[in-house]
Amino acid sequence: MEAVFKSYKNGYYTFIFQNGEDMIFDEIHPRALKQFDLKNDKSFVDQTFKVTFVEVPGDSDDSVIYRIDNLKLVS
Repeated sequence: MEAVFKSYKNGYYTFIFQNGEDMIFDEIHPRALKQFDLKNDKSFVDQTFKVTFVEVPGDSDDSVIYRIDNLKLVS
């Protein structure tokens, strides 16, 4: 799915998908983070990425963590 990277704040990565829905990710696979330093490189803000992610069960029964497994820069 394609999404626009909007921000990194307090350990969370925010992307807006094509349908206008924003999604906050708790984690990024180290391989993807090494390729795209979203924490520190502000040039990635407002850039479009192809985002592959998974839902990981959280600590409690009803919580879910969203983790980005792969990123590919589109624009």
